[in-house]
Amino acid sequence: MESVRTLKYFLAVVDAGSVTGAASHLGMAQPALSQAITRLEQDLGVKLLARTRRGAALTPAGEAIVEDIRLSVSRIEAAERRARDIGAQRGGRLTIGFASAALFEVMPKAIRALRLEVPNVELTLREMSNAEQASALESGEIDIGLLHTPVAVSGRMREKLIVRERLQAVVHESHPLGADGKLGLADLARIGLVWFPHGQLPVVRAGILSAFRKFGCEANIVQEANRSLTVLACVASGCGASLLPQSVKALQFAGVRVCEVREGDALPFFELSAIWPHRSRPTLADKFAALLSPR
Repeated sequence: MESVRTLKYFLAVVDAGSVTGAASHLGMAQPALSQAITRLEQDLGVKLLARTRRGAALTPAGEAIVEDIRLSVSRIEAAERRARDIGAQRGGRLTIGFASAALFEVMPKAIRALRLEVPNVELTLREMSNAEQASALESGEIDIGLLHTPVAVSGRMREKLIVRERLQAVVHESHPLGADGKLGLADLARIGLVWFPHGQLPVVRAGILSAFRKFGCEANIVQEANRSLTVLACVASGCGASLLPQSVKALQFAGVRVCEVREGDALPFFELSAIWPHRSRPTLADKFAALLSPR
């Protein structure tokens, strides 16, 4: 960009204190540099440099704009580097929405792998509920979502199942377990459930309630909480019991214990999937999704 090059010439003269010194530093002829500065001043309609015996000094007009020019050149150079990195697939921006369950193992491994492949990637990480991610994917607010499926997201989307786990019982640490180290659905029904709001995971919620009814008991949801950590905190405070994937054990949350449910096969699976827009050309979201290891 010719205009940016001229601004860089101007800054070189300012930093060197003379046209001669700047020309030597830039490796160009002094007359050519002088002509470039003169053209810049003519374009702006104001003198920026005053020639002195010692070299060149900023005029009041030059003093007023030199830092603005320096900042503008710095931003343009950063934009150029970003464009080159993206073109060479060494950089870019990626906004990732994620449910709490993605924090345990899935996301850290994929981010580490992505940074090795795309060292200059700029990541924005946003913990969001399922409903928030679905809306953000549709609006383009996030580039990829790590959320619980099944979920409805409009538009052309790709989907990759990453984790499929059985639900485990989560109870207060003081609650006794059966002789087999497990709890039954009837035990959980008597305690009452802490679970996600109805609109967050409606299919999984319906499957859980159906399983309870199948074994002759009614699940009463005594407390709603919209994040896994909040669910655990509620259980630890004695609000009720819950059903969460086995991966929550990685949190080692004080005040709760996790165990198998005797009728666990009747409960729905708890899935974590990646969903991202389908594009005609490969995107960073495609690359990140490829690095998500199913388990």
